[in-house]
Amino acid sequence: MDANTEDQGAEETQEVKVPIEAIQVIDPEVVAKLPHGTRILTIAAHGASFWTRTARLDVEENGTRKPYFLKTTYGDLGKEMMSGEFACMTKVRAITPDLVPAPIAWGSYASIPHVHFLLCEFRPMTGEVPAAVDLAEKIAELHRRSSVGDGKAMFGSDVPTFHGNVRVEHGWSHFWEEYFARTTWKLFELELETRGDNDEVTLNMVFLFEKVIPRLLRPLQMGEHSIKPCLIHGDLWHGNTGSDAETGVPIIFDAASFYAHNEYELGVWRQPWNKINKAYREEYHKHFPKSWPEEDFDDRNALYAIRVNLLDSILYKDDPSYRQMLISGMRELVEKYPGGFQEWEASRIKGDAELSDVIVS
Repeated sequence: MDANTEDQGAEETQEVKVPIEAIQVIDPEVVAKLPHGTRILTIAAHGASFWTRTARLDVEENGTRKPYFLKTTYGDLGKEMMSGEFACMTKVRAITPDLVPAPIAWGSYASIPHVHFLLCEFRPMTGEVPAAVDLAEKIAELHRRSSVGDGKAMFGSDVPTFHGNVRVEHGWSHFWEEYFARTTWKLFELELETRGDNDEVTLNMVFLFEKVIPRLLRPLQMGEHSIKPCLIHGDLWHGNTGSDAETGVPIIFDAASFYAHNEYELGVWRQPWNKINKAYREEYHKHFPKSWPEEDFDDRNALYAIRVNLLDSILYKDDPSYRQMLISGMRELVEKYPGGFQEWEASRIKGDAELSDVIVS
């Protein structure tokens, strides 16, 4: 597995708290996760990341040279990051085995205090973003095969996930609107705490939660209509993808997975900095149709993009552009849906009544 985290426009001077020694020594706890009798050959820095240090570990197993990918973090937050990513990658791997590098183990160093690690299969990559026709089909496959359709199906996750080093608590909800509103409100609280109060953010928040979210998400699970929770990657921008150097198949990594409305995955595909863009969204819907009401899809996508901007505004707190993108996205939807769900429902009831009159006459 390659690590090629790129900057989205944030500072490149982000300090990595993980000691450099974490990828210069081979800790006994890492060795313990390898097959018995493995002989360690080399360890060398590989890839780049703002919040972790990553390396390629080469070993000899039964006379054959084999590489592994090693990611290291620091502190209590870093420990949760490693355990959470291991859980997410394991879930995705169980559904689409060829789509992610195999997660081997996670744990804590014995030789360096407060350092934690994730050990994975090493998948050499070309460094190119997978083609839309290939990646979109595989992501749609992940969503279809993981969709849960029984009455107990819920949206959320039993483990926290991370957007960079931003912790996201999920919990569980039977209704997608409830899940989205509850967890997004918490993120807005964190954004305001991280960046400081802002009148435009707080004013638009009120209308976003009272009008926009009910208008765009409530119809998804209303009456005879329903959506099934699907396991998503959770942060699928181009820096978390690659193409297998040997087979050419798409690879995704750094998963922040939870069970969601499948279209939420496409929110980050709307971002102007993401090379996974509109062409990928259009290709995706050849394999996974838009949810009802289909005419709301683009605005649902814009709503999901707001949450992506919200997470980035927290993560890149010193870059004003992310908060401005957040405000702009909120304002656009708030202005478009002043009447909220109530206006849409009233219009629908009126339309049904007029149709019934036509049929009767």
